[in-house]
Order: sequence, then structure tokens, then C-alpha cells
Amino acid sequence: MLVEICAYSLTSCLTAQQAGAGRIELCGGLPEGGTTPSAGLIQLARNKLRIPLYVMIRPRGGDFLYSDHELAVMKADIELAKAAGADGLVFGLLNADGTVDEERTRHLIELAHPLPVTFHRAFDMTRDPLEALEAVIRTGAERILTSGQQPTAEQGVDLLRQLTQRAAGRIEIMAGAGVNARNATLLIEAGVDALHLSGGQKEDSGMLYRQPAVSMASAIPGEYEHIEANAEKIQAVIRNVVVRHPGI
Repeated sequence: MLVEICAYSLTSCLTAQQAGAGRIELCGGLPEGGTTPSAGLIQLARNKLRIPLYVMIRPRGGDFLYSDHELAVMKADIELAKAAGADGLVFGLLNADGTVDEERTRHLIELAHPLPVTFHRAFDMTRDPLEALEAVIRTGAERILTSGQQPTAEQGVDLLRQLTQRAAGRIEIMAGAGVNARNATLLIEAGVDALHLSGGQKEDSGMLYRQPAVSMASAIPGEYEHIEANAEKIQAVIRNVVVRHPGI
């Protein structure tokens, strides 16, 4: 079973690789839940990593109902990520009624070809997960990243089990959100195909002078802390995977 690490920096990419991760999902915009990373970060990550690199294509935080202008940005970012050597892409589009936007998702998947595509946790915002499962399969995506439409994958384990059974090998189901060493075995037993986590922890800023009157951040983390992947957290999950799947 593959363990994918969501990384927001080059440092986290390299930590995840050293810890034994099988794939990186590279993102920017941590406070927004992941947006398209910079071209420089994609390029350096590709140059430094030996493991597969999937790049998030998301023009902003918030919902997954995109304007024509935002769709144009996504198309341009897909081309840039392909040119930079990405091994796969991550995106998802919804209609205003909470269904999967099959037409535009399929169009972007065709643009991404031959790179495989993960339909991300936009899936968790759909009105009917079983309906959405079939829609995503029809788009040609390779896998779905989902928490089982709950705040964490552990809470969504019943739906994750149901989705895996319904998928029946037609598409991969990757569990993500709150995955850790404690609940990894539960998720593996639910039958998911892969686990997705950040393995992150807060690290304090190296700044000695800290301006008390001004903040540049509208969300956590602020100026004087950041999140980086933690090798011990990642390795703890991987150990559980190895126990359940000795041939990994």
C-alpha cells in the first residue's frame, strides 16, 4: 500500500522521501487547504526527488466552482506542471448543485494526458458520494482522495469502506485527513488503496525580532511559525502499512 505525503515546501518533500514515502502531493497555500505551488517549487522538487511527484492544480481556496477565468489559469498551470516534469496532477471541479463537473473535469484530464490525475477532496463536498464516485470514474481520473465526507478519514471510515467496495478496482480510493499511526490500521482494514497525510508539525520561526503590532497572516500559521513534515510521524504510519502489507 502506498503512503502519499502532502508537502508544502522543498524541505518537507525531502523529509518525506527520506522517511520512506511512496509519493508526494505538492501544494502551496497551506492555510487554504492546498493551492497550486509555485513554478520554482515544482521545478526544484522534481530535480531533488526520486519518488513520484503529483502537483496540485487549484487556483484559489474556497469552493470548487470555478469561473472561466479560473479554468484558464488551471489549464495554464497544468501545462507548466507537465513541462516541469510532474508525474501526475491533482484537481477536482464541482457544479453549483454539488455534483461533479464531469465535462470540465474530463477536459482537464484530457489536457493532462498522459499524466494520471487524482480527483481531490472536492469529492467530500459533493451531495451524494456514490453518485460522485461514478461521475469521477467516468471522467477518467486514476484515484479519489477522500475523508469519507467527514472531518477526518477515521470518522469517515464506514463510507471509505463502502466506496472501496463500490469502486471494485475501477478507481483507487485514497484515504486522507487526519491519518496517523494510531488510525492507519483501521483505514487499511477498510480496504482503501492508499493513505494520504502531511505528517506535519509546527516549527518556530528563526526570527529574533518579532513585530508585535502587525500581522501579515489572515490565518494560522502566522509569521513566526510554519509547518514542515516530520519524519517520525511519517515512518510511524509506514510501519503500520508494512505490518499489514509485508511485501511493500
